[in-house]
Amino acid sequence: MKFIFRTTVHVVITVLLLPMVACSQMINEDVLKLMRVLNLVEANYVDTVNRYKITEAAVVGMLKELDPHSYYITKEELSKVNEEMSGAFEGIGVQFNIMNDTLVVVSPITGGPSERVGILAGDRIVSVDAENIAGNGVTNDKVFKLLRGPKGSKVELGIKRLGIKGVENYTVIRDKIPIYSLDASFMVNRNTGYIKLNRFSATTMREYYDAMGKLAAQGAKNLILDLTNNGGGYMNMAIDLADEFLDQGQLVVYTEGNKVPKEIFNSTPRGGLKSGKVVIMVDEGSASASEIVSGAIQDWDRGVIVGRRTFGKGLVQKQYPLADGSAIRLTIARYHTPTGRVIQRPYEKNDKEYHKQISKRYEKGEMFSMDSINFPDSLKYSTLKLGRSVYGGGGIMPDMFVPIDTSTYTNFYRTLIRKGILNQFVLSYLDENRKALNYKYDNFEQFNKGFEVEENLVEALLAYAAKSEVNPAEGDMERSGASIRIQLKSLLARNLYDQNAFFQLINELDPIYKAAVEIISDDDFYNNILTKKK
Repeated sequence: MKFIFRTTVHVVITVLLLPMVACSQMINEDVLKLMRVLNLVEANYVDTVNRYKITEAAVVGMLKELDPHSYYITKEELSKVNEEMSGAFEGIGVQFNIMNDTLVVVSPITGGPSERVGILAGDRIVSVDAENIAGNGVTNDKVFKLLRGPKGSKVELGIKRLGIKGVENYTVIRDKIPIYSLDASFMVNRNTGYIKLNRFSATTMREYYDAMGKLAAQGAKNLILDLTNNGGGYMNMAIDLADEFLDQGQLVVYTEGNKVPKEIFNSTPRGGLKSGKVVIMVDEGSASASEIVSGAIQDWDRGVIVGRRTFGKGLVQKQYPLADGSAIRLTIARYHTPTGRVIQRPYEKNDKEYHKQISKRYEKGEMFSMDSINFPDSLKYSTLKLGRSVYGGGGIMPDMFVPIDTSTYTNFYRTLIRKGILNQFVLSYLDENRKALNYKYDNFEQFNKGFEVEENLVEALLAYAAKSEVNPAEGDMERSGASIRIQLKSLLARNLYDQNAFFQLINELDPIYKAAVEIISDDDFYNNILTKKK
């Protein structure tokens, strides 16, 4: 994520000078040069100078000289960033979509303030504090500004509910709303659980313990841990999660930097899954904290890593606050897996080229064939128990490679997803059928077994898409039809039930998930992967 840099030059210089002032040293010549240039520009430039703007440009240039992951966070953006990592924000507690220029409640968050006053899935929020928000270009940003606010504050919502004439007014008292890092948890088979994490936030382990406790009560002795598209987060959360699987005293990760002494993190006696099979799903979106966990599990031969090579971010950032309420995140160290591997992929000063590396993997064919990936012997390491070959130099290479499956992709299918037509159609369909579906299917298990995406529903989708001038070409439905049906059923399940229901269905389209289930369900297959030397 890129951030706009906003601060003042005095704040920057103050931060830079603090260590020097503390040591009673003179201001160094480079800092004096920066101040001199700024004063010359302000005093002599042909046009009026925005000091604030050019200071930001100076900070941008300064941090770009370092690495791709040191960045500046504006005062305005800092609260949002901290919300994501703290695991909570303050608001009314609804998941929503914008359909036909109207805010539609997908579902109220369980136990949240909206649910407590009786707001239901499918409700339209047409006004906020008497301000009309329907049909006037409402955006996600505007919704956040209107609905979020300090805990205890009141907001008046005008609700239009299908089947009820007029607009009903609801008074909602804002409260702290959790942001979950755990997307789903469910039983795959009689002794295997599945957990999907989307980030490593301050609440991750609490969520994991709660989910794993429920799975264990249902008989889970093995675990599929889904870290695909998990971009990381707090390192201590990653260490705690790896600790769940490793024996006492095993090295999880160590960090080292030029100005930071080496720090070693070992596993402890605690942990609920020290035995049993573990399969970790990863892909090119798995980064940082995800790589700490998968690297530790792989290096100790504790489980099987399945999927595609991870992103390759092995730099440790520390956040430093600035006086105006903004902050910088500065890289202070590199982390190493237990075998000593550096997972950070190489980078140059060109930030754009660094972030193009994933698209270059596509171009080189790495997403489709393991044969296109070559590691030099200088990057080879041996795992710590079984002596298998693993590689450093950029990301975690899985024990079992799974290529991207594009066999069902068509332009029509991609457009349905990209333009949000599938989501909008499902909401429209539920407007007319939600009550009947809830009556027929008391729970997700009944829905999963009994509901079929029949041809008339597919035809209704095609007619809905045609209104937006999105039509299938010849052969598109033959190629994409099965996937579209799974998408439809999955989205219906999410809107009727929850995220668990969605992932239990949508995972049918994920070849990495299918491979993980195949591996963990077959003892010989699982053990052969771990004992195979490359």
